[in-house]
Amino acid sequence: MPSADPHLFSALVQAYLDCRRTKRNSASALAFEAQLEHNLLQLHDELTTGAYRPGRSICFVITHPKPREVWAARFRDRIVHHLLYNHIAPRFHARFTADSCACIPGRGTLYAARRLEHQVRSQTSNWSRPAYYLKCDLANFFVSIDKAVLLEQLRRQITEPWWMSLAQVILMHDPRGDVELRGHQTELALVPPHKSLFNAPDGHGLPIGNLSSQFFANVLLDDLDQHVKHQVRAPHYVRYVDDFVLLHDSAQWLNRAKASIEGKLAELHLALNPRKTILQPLERGIDFVGHLVKPWRRITRPRTLHVALDRLQEMPAQDLHQSANSYFGLLRQASHSHHDRTRVANVLRDRGHVIAGDITKVFRRGS
Repeated sequence: MPSADPHLFSALVQAYLDCRRTKRNSASALAFEAQLEHNLLQLHDELTTGAYRPGRSICFVITHPKPREVWAARFRDRIVHHLLYNHIAPRFHARFTADSCACIPGRGTLYAARRLEHQVRSQTSNWSRPAYYLKCDLANFFVSIDKAVLLEQLRRQITEPWWMSLAQVILMHDPRGDVELRGHQTELALVPPHKSLFNAPDGHGLPIGNLSSQFFANVLLDDLDQHVKHQVRAPHYVRYVDDFVLLHDSAQWLNRAKASIEGKLAELHLALNPRKTILQPLERGIDFVGHLVKPWRRITRPRTLHVALDRLQEMPAQDLHQSANSYFGLLRQASHSHHDRTRVANVLRDRGHVIAGDITKVFRRGS
């Protein structure tokens, strides 16, 4: 067994603090905190001796915006995910291109939308020249990930034997062997069979919902990013998880780029989703990370707005304040959102709420 990092316990404490930041009041976090010192020491001993193994996961289905499985690891396992991420992520982030987004500090959906908008303006000389975009999506991405391919990519950058051993334990763990299913069978049946981790071949698939899975996905697709930037030599490219966009003034060039990308994806044992591969003129607008980038403006995806309006009209009153402010936060990310925020505000006024003068916040009734 490789020797553990001598500063492992302090790193484990920091991982615990990071993990509880958004889970402080969850039942699993409270149970862990009730015997915090004992639990951290026990976890530390398991890690240093090599006895640590991930435990039971919880699997449930969310139906919005479409049905998909979510896998939640135990709280103590999530601490270990943070421990590994905190130690190894910086070296990978230093390698990632500036066009890689998601699960990278400061590079969420707003960063991705703004970067795409900036690149569109650059490609078109501020919308004065015509151009095309190629938008791609990977088929059944998380379920299709080949862990053996990913393991070799991790080995390129993780040179410390103990940390590499921990990364392998987390990556190769198959949560299907010890899982608690929550929710009604009718909800579980809504997930298409080809998108269910339960149907993935052995050695394939990462559970959606874990920090480690999001990070590992970026590591895997960094090979794609590097190929697009250095072999395809795409002048403008942005990727958010498994959605990516290339821009060029030639549709023929984009078709050649697509063929090269498909060859690279085959090496990673991945493939494009043909139904979600789009080649169109830029002037029609690009639907990306919940935004629609069109000439001179970036707006919230219309379907997202319509769903928000319907939900706010029907939502129980006790849930309205928190959800409405979340939607206002989402709409504020768009560069041109005044009209959309006004429509949301009108729904909330009809339900008796007071709206801030700049249409960015709703106040609780009676406050």
